[in-house]
Formats: sequence, C-alpha cells, structure tokens
Amino acid sequence: MATVAKVSTITARSTESFEDAIAAGLARANKTLRNISGAWVKEQKVEYGDGAVQAWQVTMEVSFVLEG
Repeated sequence: MATVAKVSTITARSTESFEDAIAAGLARANKTLRNISGAWVKEQKVEYGDGAVQAWQVTMEVSFVLEG
C-alpha cells in the first residue's frame, strides 16, 4: 500500500525563541491538519528593535499523510 503526503507552508512567530515559534506553529497546524508527520524549517527571521531581538519567526513546510 502506498502512502501519499501533502505539504502546507505555515509561518509562526514568537517573542521567546525559534523553538517556541516552531512549537506554536506545529500546535496550531495540528488543530486543522491530521496525521502531521514532520516539518522542514525553510526560513528563520528575527525582528530587531531598541537594541534587542523583539521576535523570532519561522516559515515551515509541514508534511501530513492523506487518509483513505
């Protein structure tokens, strides 16, 4: 039996860290996508101001297996 997966691009932001942005993005994606099997972080960015990093942002390709 063959397995078919689909990929969805999402962007998530955190004021804590890249790891927190990834976790928040996957937690949110898990509310609407079933069978998430992994994610590839394509891009990382920071927002900088007032002499410090203000926020961390990631763009991810989230893979999920299609049912049926």
